[in-house]
Amino acid sequence: MKKYRYSSTRKCAGRLLLVCAALPFVTHAQTDEIQVYDAGIVDPGKFELTVHGNYTPDGLKQPAFPDGVTPNHSINGAFEWAYGAADFLELGLYLPVYTVTNNGNPQFDGGKLRMLWVVPHARQREYFYGVNFEFSYNVHHWESTRTALEIRPIVGAHEGKWDLIFNPILDSDFKGLGALHFAPAERIAYNISPKWAFGLEHYGDLGPLRHFDPVSQQSQSLFAVADYNVDEANSVEFGVGYGLTSQTDDVVLKLIFNHDL
Repeated sequence: MKKYRYSSTRKCAGRLLLVCAALPFVTHAQTDEIQVYDAGIVDPGKFELTVHGNYTPDGLKQPAFPDGVTPNHSINGAFEWAYGAADFLELGLYLPVYTVTNNGNPQFDGGKLRMLWVVPHARQREYFYGVNFEFSYNVHHWESTRTALEIRPIVGAHEGKWDLIFNPILDSDFKGLGALHFAPAERIAYNISPKWAFGLEHYGDLGPLRHFDPVSQQSQSLFAVADYNVDEANSVEFGVGYGLTSQTDDVVLKLIFNHDL
């Protein structure tokens, strides 16, 4: 369970305002995982199952590419299996990544492998960092490329009851450094108790590094989230996301369930 440190209200508020001011006005595209990483990992020698589920009650009516998934009224997510290899390393497998289309048809979207390197005992530190490498194999209706790589740096701070986290994500389809997409994600959360936390999460995709997309062509959304630690082995997160541009789904619901195996 997370240990809280209590700093002055003025110090927390000042850093919160700085993070808010730095948030890029962008968001994520449709994905199986809508989550900001906090550098917390499974204890060495233990396994964890995380079930991701996202439903789009009011989304885009056209797929992002020919023969792709239509977001509106679709369900997508993944079963994420994690193993604590060391106090600084977690290995993960996403299988299956799945979709239930707006016609009610289940689809297999692919799978992913990941390696998450972090500073040990990140949840007990005031400042923490790490980096996640994630390789995916995609079925053609889920992504426009068969393979992809996500590089997700993690930096953040536990300031009293506040969590301030930034994931400056880079997405690659192996078409060169200039084609890397910058897709930052941020989280600001307040822990009202060891069991409950409430926060805001922001997800973005600015476009390729060689030339960011115009703001009007970027997607952007903001999620209100609630986290509940049921017990030492189980936790749940629920979020409601709102799209802020015409290139983004208007409303997305997300549910994340964690269970220590």
